[in-house]
This record gives sequence, C-alpha cells and structure tokens, in this order.
Amino acid sequence: MLGAKLADPARRKLAGQAHAEGHWIGNHTMTHGVPLGRLNEQAARSEILGTEKVIGELGHPDRLFRPFGGEGALGPHLLSSAAVDVLQKNRMTCVLWNAIPRDWDDPRGWVETALAQCRAQPRTLLVLHDLPTGAMDNLETFIARVRQERGTFTQVFPPECVLIRRGEVIGRLAPYVST
Repeated sequence: MLGAKLADPARRKLAGQAHAEGHWIGNHTMTHGVPLGRLNEQAARSEILGTEKVIGELGHPDRLFRPFGGEGALGPHLLSSAAVDVLQKNRMTCVLWNAIPRDWDDPRGWVETALAQCRAQPRTLLVLHDLPTGAMDNLETFIARVRQERGTFTQVFPPECVLIRRGEVIGRLAPYVST
C-alpha cells in the first residue's frame, strides 16, 4: 500500500476489508515518487517509516516492504544504504518481484504477457496495479486462465525475491543498493 493513499477513508476501509479477508498488507512507500536509491537518508526514512505508521494494525507481522522500481525495473536505484538500514533496524521484510506484465501500459493485453511470464519460471511473484486504466477488469480472466493451466496462487514468496527477512539480509542485496 502507498501510505498517502491510506489517508483516504474509503481506501483505508477497503484495505481493512482486504486485511480481514486474509490478504497481506505491505508497505510500498508513502508517495511512490522517487526510487529510494535516489533519495537522501531523511527522505528514505520518511517514505518507509511514515508508511509503516499509517498502515498500523493492517500490516503483516513480517512488516512487508516492496520498493518502487519505476517502470518495473530492478537495479541499484531501488534502495539506498540508508533505506537498508531502516529496513534492518525495524525488522522489516524486503520483497522484490520477478514478473511485471506492464498492466499500466497495456491494460487490455497484460493477461497474455503475465501468463507467458508465469510459464517461463517455476514460481512467479507478479506485480499488478489497481490504477484507473481498466487493467484490473481483466483480473478474473487472468485468475481463471492460471487455474485452467493448473497453476496455483500462494502467499509464499519465491526465495530469490526476498532480500531481507525480519531485518536479516538473506538475499543478494548489492545489485539493488545505490553506492
């Protein structure tokens, strides 16, 4: 969740309903404005901890965090050493992704892209966006197609997508931290 979006009572209520249904709520920065690897220490801290405060009781016990990539790109722009320090000191879990079907860019055709990405690897952590593009009008189609192909959905992350678990670095961090 974006911290700034949770300030809206209607969105907070929707997040509460999702949480009550067993969905995991995690931190995706306060503003989604600039990747953390490009921010100074104070700004990175504010983006992460401000959102944690807003999420409050809705948050997953592992204090999930997914950095903002900008167009879905992975690389050293994702995190700064200050951001890593905040994640570690606050015993947070940093999760990346291994599939981006660019639903924001192709609201009608993302389903085929996502299915191809899922087929190409044993476990997929797919990022989708609930933007006003109409892309999520196709979510039920995607889910049905995955099930038709005997795919399953789980809330267990592929190990290669988890960089930090409860504050402990467990993955390859260096490619994602700016110097």
